Amino acid sequence: MAKSTVTEKNSELRRLRLDKWLWAARFYKTRSVAKQAIDSGKVYCEGGRCKPGKEVEIGMGIRLRQGLDEKTVTIKALSGQRRGAPEAQLLYEETEESAQARLKMAAQRKAQPNHGPSAGKPNKKDRRLIHRFKHI
Repeated sequence: MAKSTVTEKNSELRRLRLDKWLWAARFYKTRSVAKQAIDSGKVYCEGGRCKPGKEVEIGMGIRLRQGLDEKTVTIKALSGQRRGAPEAQLLYEETEESAQARLKMAAQRKAQPNHGPSAGKPNKKDRRLIHRFKHI
């Protein structure tokens, strides 16, 4: 019974702040992190830069960058409350072009050689080689 009340309450929403929607849709862990991402230009709403207080509506397109991945999503529903991941995925739909581009970039990154960190700090012999290389 409580869930239907929450669903009815959320369906009554016509507009919602962008930072709050990004937080509720679980793109960012906190609203302040969502605000920082918007302010730093990692989130575009309807093709242009926006402010955290921009009111979003159902059907709007949002492009955002998280780490190395870039997603383009369309808002399907509005919710001001943060829910579990399966419910949060119902709030948006990723475009087909975005999903294909993201998978292509992931494959390219996977094909790159992985140069991981060294085994640890250099020992005495390694340091001598480093000094000899730098000073000669």
